[in-house]
Amino acid sequence: MPTKKPAKKSARALTPPQKLTPRARKLAIEGVPAAKARTIAATEPVSPKIKRGRTIKPTSPERVAAILDALAKTYPGVVCALTHRNAFELVIATALSAQTTDVNVNKVTPELFDFFPTPKALAAAPLEEIERIIHSTGFYRAKAKNIKAAAQVLVDKFKGKVPETIEELILLPGVARKTANVVLGSWFGIPSGVVVDTHVSRISQRLELTKSTTPEKIELDLQKIIPQDRWINFSHELIHHGRQVCIARNPKCTDCTLEKICNSLDKTWYSH
Repeated sequence: MPTKKPAKKSARALTPPQKLTPRARKLAIEGVPAAKARTIAATEPVSPKIKRGRTIKPTSPERVAAILDALAKTYPGVVCALTHRNAFELVIATALSAQTTDVNVNKVTPELFDFFPTPKALAAAPLEEIERIIHSTGFYRAKAKNIKAAAQVLVDKFKGKVPETIEELILLPGVARKTANVVLGSWFGIPSGVVVDTHVSRISQRLELTKSTTPEKIELDLQKIIPQDRWINFSHELIHHGRQVCIARNPKCTDCTLEKICNSLDKTWYSH
């Protein structure tokens, strides 16, 4: 897919979650308490609808701004939920997060990086030992093979340093555009694109920000309406919101800061 030239580094990348105080980390990842969320929701404008499930001008700048405002207030100081101390660890942790939870990844990476703290060490690691450590993340054989190979490419092609462009990052085995966007945004502070996972896909469709169904097309749609300086935070806010509140089968609409803005057909509660 066509890509924009990576932007220059922003003022800051996202803080690794382990560097936050427990309270700040809880707010940044789990969001504000339900009572506070309802208070925030009450201050947001109602998005007028044509009928249930169809919003008038769903991608208007005013509505998009309201969505971004509510999300920023819900997840103050938002961070990536994956524990990491450097770009290399974030590449590996993000690759391991496929088809599992960040909580599960955070349980295995301390041992993994204690034994193999650098690309050179991981590239030389016995495959069986990597598989043992990451077994609980699922698809462990394929993941072990990919992260070992990715470490080898970092050593051979990039002198052990994580590159700072999407075009180079996706040369690493097991690293696709989503992982590249996470690393560039969260560690380097480069808004290279919008991270589109299952939560971002689902909630973007619920909010009528896109009608597309593939991650590539959804990302392009979102990039057209979300200001570039919000791409990094927006992705993480929506991911956290999908895990905490806007759950696939039973969204917690009564506790959602976006409730007045959202007109989704599968809402479990309506205030308007």
